[in-house]
Amino acid sequence: MVFLAFLTGLALVVVGLVVLVLRGITLWRQAKSTGRAFRSELERFDERAARTERLLAENERSSRELEEALERLRVSLARLQILRRALERSTARVRWLRAFIPV
Repeated sequence: MVFLAFLTGLALVVVGLVVLVLRGITLWRQAKSTGRAFRSELERFDERAARTERLLAENERSSRELEEALERLRVSLARLQILRRALERSTARVRWLRAFIPV
């Protein structure tokens, strides 16, 4: 009877070890799969972060170019205003000549 109990206990230990090994192998495979998925997601995140950084740099450069163009436009508008005033003054000064110029 003791021998039968010993054999039953030994069988249960062996079955337990087999189940433990099989679950360990399953866990190891799952960990590998999860690691690959995690690595691929991190790579995609890095690519997106690099793309975002590139786009931000381009946006900053474009913004700087736009500010420079806006400043040039302000200067040109100021010059145009000066020229328009000069034209208005000269037109007002020579308006009296219209009486002498045949149309």
